[in-house]
Amino acid sequence: MKALVIGATGATGKDLVNQLLQDQDFDEIQVFVRKPVDIQDDKLKVHVVDFDKPEEWKNKVKGDVAFSCLGTTLKAAGSKEAQRKVDFDYQYEFAKAAKENKVDDYILVSSYGANPKSKIFYSRMKGELEEAVKKLHFNKITVFKPGMLERKDSDRPGEVLGSRVIKFANKLGLLESQKPLPTNVLAKAMINSSKIKSNGYSSIKLGNIFCFAEKSND
Repeated sequence: MKALVIGATGATGKDLVNQLLQDQDFDEIQVFVRKPVDIQDDKLKVHVVDFDKPEEWKNKVKGDVAFSCLGTTLKAAGSKEAQRKVDFDYQYEFAKAAKENKVDDYILVSSYGANPKSKIFYSRMKGELEEAVKKLHFNKITVFKPGMLERKDSDRPGEVLGSRVIKFANKLGLLESQKPLPTNVLAKAMINSSKIKSNGYSSIKLGNIFCFAEKSND
Protein backbone atom coordinates (compact mmCIF):
# COMPACT_ATOMS: atom_id res chain seq x y z
CA MET A 1 0.00 0.00 0.00
CA LYS A 2 0.97 3.62 -0.49
CA ALA A 3 0.45 5.88 2.53
CA LEU A 4 0.16 9.67 2.55
CA VAL A 5 0.84 11.57 5.78
CA ILE A 6 0.25 15.15 6.89
CA GLY A 7 1.54 16.11 10.33
CA ALA A 8 4.58 13.83 10.09
CA THR A 9 6.79 16.04 12.28
CA GLY A 10 4.46 16.04 15.31
CA ALA A 11 4.60 13.48 18.10
CA THR A 12 1.86 11.25 16.69
CA GLY A 13 3.09 11.77 13.14
CA LYS A 14 6.65 10.73 13.97
CA ASP A 15 5.44 7.53 15.61
CA LEU A 16 3.10 6.90 12.69
CA VAL A 17 5.80 7.32 10.04
CA ASN A 18 8.29 5.15 11.94
CA GLN A 19 5.72 2.38 12.27
CA LEU A 20 4.66 2.65 8.64
CA LEU A 21 8.29 2.32 7.53
CA GLN A 22 8.57 -0.92 9.49
CA ASP A 23 5.25 -2.30 8.25
CA GLN A 24 5.60 -4.73 5.35
CA ASP A 25 2.07 -3.96 4.14
CA PHE A 26 3.24 -0.48 3.11
CA ASP A 27 5.77 -0.18 0.30
CA GLU A 28 5.78 3.63 0.03
CA ILE A 29 5.19 6.43 2.52
CA GLN A 30 4.87 10.01 1.29
CA VAL A 31 4.91 12.85 3.80
CA PHE A 32 3.88 16.46 3.22
CA VAL A 33 5.84 18.84 5.45
CA ARG A 34 6.84 22.47 5.72
CA LYS A 35 10.50 21.68 6.48
CA PRO A 36 12.77 18.74 5.56
CA VAL A 37 12.73 15.77 7.93
CA ASP A 38 15.81 13.94 9.20
CA ILE A 39 14.61 10.43 8.32
CA GLN A 40 16.33 8.48 5.56
CA ASP A 41 14.58 5.40 4.19
CA ASP A 42 14.10 3.88 0.75
CA LYS A 43 10.33 3.69 1.37
CA LEU A 44 10.03 7.36 2.32
CA LYS A 45 9.37 10.23 -0.07
CA VAL A 46 9.31 13.74 1.37
CA HIS A 47 7.36 16.63 -0.17
CA VAL A 48 8.37 20.01 1.28
CA VAL A 49 5.36 22.22 0.53
CA ASP A 50 3.77 25.57 1.23
CA PHE A 51 0.42 24.63 2.72
CA ASP A 52 -0.89 28.09 1.85
CA LYS A 53 -0.55 27.16 -1.85
CA PRO A 54 -2.46 23.88 -2.31
CA GLU A 55 -2.53 24.40 -6.06
CA GLU A 56 1.21 23.67 -6.07
CA TRP A 57 1.05 20.32 -4.29
CA LYS A 58 -2.50 18.94 -4.47
CA ASN A 59 -1.78 16.77 -7.52
CA LYS A 60 0.84 14.87 -5.49
CA VAL A 61 -1.70 13.62 -2.94
CA LYS A 62 -2.16 10.23 -4.58
CA GLY A 63 -2.15 6.88 -2.80
CA ASP A 64 -4.21 4.20 -1.07
CA VAL A 65 -4.69 5.72 2.38
CA ALA A 66 -4.22 9.23 3.77
CA PHE A 67 -3.37 9.89 7.42
CA SER A 68 -4.03 13.35 8.85
CA CYS A 69 -2.54 14.13 12.26
CA LEU A 70 -1.52 17.76 11.80
CA GLY A 71 -2.12 20.16 14.65
CA THR A 72 -0.75 23.00 16.74
CA THR A 73 -1.50 24.80 19.98
CA LEU A 74 -2.96 28.25 20.44
CA LYS A 75 0.26 29.33 22.16
CA ALA A 76 2.46 28.11 19.30
CA ALA A 77 0.17 29.55 16.63
CA GLY A 78 -0.16 32.92 18.31
CA SER A 79 -3.85 33.46 17.61
CA LYS A 80 -7.09 31.58 17.03
CA GLU A 81 -6.98 32.56 13.37
CA ALA A 82 -3.48 31.15 12.94
CA GLN A 83 -4.37 27.96 14.82
CA ARG A 84 -7.45 27.45 12.66
CA LYS A 85 -5.34 27.80 9.53
CA VAL A 86 -3.22 24.82 10.64
CA ASP A 87 -5.86 22.73 12.37
CA PHE A 88 -8.67 23.28 9.89
CA ASP A 89 -7.64 24.92 6.60
CA TYR A 90 -4.49 22.93 5.88
CA GLN A 91 -6.07 19.63 6.86
CA TYR A 92 -9.22 20.28 4.84
CA GLU A 93 -7.22 21.21 1.74
CA PHE A 94 -5.21 17.99 2.12
CA ALA A 95 -8.41 15.95 2.49
CA LYS A 96 -10.00 17.67 -0.51
CA ALA A 97 -6.92 16.94 -2.62
CA ALA A 98 -6.98 13.31 -1.54
CA LYS A 99 -10.63 13.02 -2.52
CA GLU A 100 -10.03 14.66 -5.90
CA ASN A 101 -7.20 12.19 -6.54
CA LYS A 102 -9.43 9.22 -5.66
CA VAL A 103 -7.81 8.19 -2.37
CA ASP A 104 -10.27 5.66 -0.92
CA ASP A 105 -9.33 5.62 2.76
CA TYR A 106 -8.99 8.73 4.94
CA ILE A 107 -7.89 8.59 8.59
CA LEU A 108 -8.18 11.74 10.68
CA VAL A 109 -6.97 12.46 14.21
CA SER A 110 -9.49 14.76 15.86
CA SER A 111 -10.08 15.25 19.58
CA TYR A 112 -12.23 13.87 22.37
CA GLY A 113 -15.17 16.23 22.80
CA ALA A 114 -15.00 17.61 19.25
CA ASN A 115 -18.35 19.18 18.42
CA PRO A 116 -19.18 21.76 15.73
CA LYS A 117 -21.69 23.35 18.14
CA SER A 118 -19.33 23.56 21.11
CA LYS A 119 -18.78 26.92 22.79
CA ILE A 120 -15.12 25.98 23.22
CA PHE A 121 -13.07 27.20 20.26
CA TYR A 122 -10.79 24.15 19.97
CA SER A 123 -13.60 21.60 20.30
CA ARG A 124 -15.78 23.52 17.84
CA MET A 125 -12.94 23.77 15.31
CA LYS A 126 -12.22 20.04 15.51
CA GLY A 127 -15.91 19.25 15.17
CA GLU A 128 -16.23 21.49 12.13
CA LEU A 129 -13.26 19.75 10.51
CA GLU A 130 -14.81 16.34 11.12
CA GLU A 131 -18.04 17.43 9.46
CA ALA A 132 -16.25 19.04 6.52
CA VAL A 133 -14.14 15.95 5.83
CA LYS A 134 -17.15 13.68 6.22
CA LYS A 135 -18.98 15.66 3.53
CA LEU A 136 -16.21 14.82 1.04
CA HIS A 137 -17.66 11.29 0.99
CA PHE A 138 -14.55 9.14 0.95
CA ASN A 139 -15.21 5.45 0.43
CA LYS A 140 -13.95 4.97 4.00
CA ILE A 141 -13.38 7.59 6.70
CA THR A 142 -12.09 6.85 10.20
CA VAL A 143 -11.95 9.62 12.79
CA PHE A 144 -9.97 9.05 15.97
CA LYS A 145 -10.98 11.07 19.02
CA PRO A 146 -8.26 10.58 21.64
CA GLY A 147 -8.32 12.25 25.02
CA MET A 148 -5.07 13.52 26.52
CA LEU A 149 -2.05 12.29 24.60
CA GLU A 150 1.23 11.28 26.20
CA ARG A 151 3.99 12.65 23.97
CA LYS A 152 7.65 11.72 24.35
CA ASP A 153 9.68 14.63 25.73
CA SER A 154 6.72 17.01 25.55
CA ASP A 155 7.63 20.70 25.90
CA ARG A 156 4.05 21.74 26.64
CA PRO A 157 3.92 22.66 30.38
CA GLY A 158 0.12 22.42 30.64
CA GLU A 159 0.12 19.02 28.96
CA VAL A 160 2.91 17.69 31.19
CA LEU A 161 1.18 18.95 34.34
CA GLY A 162 -2.21 17.61 33.23
CA SER A 163 -0.71 14.20 32.47
CA ARG A 164 0.92 14.04 35.90
CA VAL A 165 -2.31 15.01 37.65
CA ILE A 166 -4.32 12.36 35.80
CA LYS A 167 -1.66 9.70 36.37
CA PHE A 168 -1.72 10.50 40.10
CA ALA A 169 -5.51 10.23 40.08
CA ASN A 170 -5.22 6.90 38.22
CA LYS A 171 -3.09 5.53 41.08
CA LEU A 172 -5.98 6.35 43.39
CA GLY A 173 -8.41 4.56 41.10
CA LEU A 174 -9.83 7.80 39.70
CA LEU A 175 -10.26 9.12 36.13
CA GLU A 176 -9.39 5.74 34.61
CA SER A 177 -11.21 6.59 31.38
CA GLN A 178 -8.97 9.66 30.98
CA LYS A 179 -5.66 7.86 31.36
CA PRO A 180 -3.15 9.55 28.99
CA LEU A 181 -2.72 7.72 25.70
CA PRO A 182 0.84 7.29 24.34
CA THR A 183 1.16 8.60 20.80
CA ASN A 184 2.74 5.35 19.60
CA VAL A 185 -0.42 3.49 20.67
CA LEU A 186 -2.57 5.94 18.73
CA ALA A 187 -0.32 5.55 15.68
CA LYS A 188 -0.63 1.77 15.84
CA ALA A 189 -4.42 2.01 16.05
CA MET A 190 -4.45 4.26 12.99
CA ILE A 191 -2.41 1.79 10.98
CA ASN A 192 -4.57 -1.12 12.12
CA SER A 193 -7.69 0.75 11.03
CA SER A 194 -6.24 1.18 7.53
CA LYS A 195 -6.09 -2.59 7.18
CA ILE A 196 -9.75 -3.15 8.03
CA LYS A 197 -11.87 -3.63 4.93
CA SER A 198 -15.05 -1.60 5.33
CA ASN A 199 -16.98 1.31 3.88
CA GLY A 200 -18.52 4.43 5.34
CA TYR A 201 -17.74 6.57 8.36
CA SER A 202 -16.34 5.41 11.71
CA SER A 203 -15.79 7.58 14.78
CA ILE A 204 -13.46 6.10 17.39
CA LYS A 205 -13.05 7.44 20.91
CA LEU A 206 -9.74 6.03 22.04
CA GLY A 207 -8.18 5.85 25.49
CA ASN A 208 -5.64 3.66 27.19
CA ILE A 209 -8.32 1.35 28.54
CA PHE A 210 -11.25 1.86 26.22
CA CYS A 211 -12.10 2.15 22.56
CA PHE A 212 -15.59 3.04 21.38
CA ALA A 213 -16.47 3.02 17.70
CA GLU A 214 -19.54 4.53 16.10
CA LYS A 215 -20.13 3.55 12.48
CA SER A 216 -22.32 5.13 9.88
CA ASN A 217 -22.69 4.55 6.16
CA ASP A 218 -23.79 8.16 5.58
